Amino acid sequence: MFFFPPLPLFDSLLNDYTTLAFIALLLILSILSLCFIFHLRFKSRTLYHLQEFNSLWSVRFILVAFITLWALNELLRIPFSCKRFLYPLFPSLNESNHASLCKIHVVLSLGFFEPAFLVTLLFLVNISIKQKAKREIWAFPFVLISCFPILTFQAVFVFLVPLEEKLPSIFTRSFVVFKDGFGNENVLCGYPLLSTIAFGSFCIAYCLCFLFSCWKAVSLAINKSLRVRIYVLAFSVLTSLAVQILSLGLSLFWSPEDLAYGAVALVVFISTFLCAAMGEGMLVIRPIADALAAGGECCQWIPASRSQPAEDDKNPAECQLV
Repeated sequence: MFFFPPLPLFDSLLNDYTTLAFIALLLILSILSLCFIFHLRFKSRTLYHLQEFNSLWSVRFILVAFITLWALNELLRIPFSCKRFLYPLFPSLNESNHASLCKIHVVLSLGFFEPAFLVTLLFLVNISIKQKAKREIWAFPFVLISCFPILTFQAVFVFLVPLEEKLPSIFTRSFVVFKDGFGNENVLCGYPLLSTIAFGSFCIAYCLCFLFSCWKAVSLAINKSLRVRIYVLAFSVLTSLAVQILSLGLSLFWSPEDLAYGAVALVVFISTFLCAAMGEGMLVIRPIADALAAGGECCQWIPASRSQPAEDDKNPAECQLV
């Protein structure tokens, strides 16, 4: 007891350290993904056969950007990171207005950043099915339009004061204040029931669209390796979202200061982390590495109706890797 804080606080710090470690890993993976993207970008200026494959660099950049923003936004949820990094940088911040940071975290995490990178994943899968990808300029507007409804719902559910006053706290509670073993007040962020319902509804619709797109991609895959890659991507994304929604639902049975809630919140974070990491690995790093290794002379799939692909089908300028 002379060396360790009381057990609940110790477990809370262990949870925070674990989350920070995963955030660091995801940021490193994002930096690696950006290196691959810009390396291919510069390489394609001198190699013609990589130019068409490089046409999706902006979409991949958007994917990595939203994943990075989601990871950074998770820092607002962690009391240790707020006390260690945010408070010294912004002296006006303190425990009393940390509650506002919790609300911002919920809205941005479940209402914008995570839905945005999920929609970008779907956009990449859909556009990669096309033999000529010419719609990448619509990626960012498509993501914004798709995320606008859930972002609006989350903002209304979290920030609308009359709604907080009329409904039970479990529906709109995004934070709690409690005293630790040393008598210090701490603010812990939570996930309101209404936010969970809104995000769960979004995920159900998204999973149906993603499953259909992956099924269509599998039907066009030209070899077993690509089919396996699509199966792994689909299984990872769908399983991660299912676990996340289940964990968000279970988190409602405890208060944020309970140890069980911390464990469930960690599962919510890790499931999203795995989905984001798989997206960067399967849709950014792996296809770019394959294209560079093969000199760009590879395609993702050709319609199954063609039993013998023509010579032009082998030209990477007419197809995109997933």
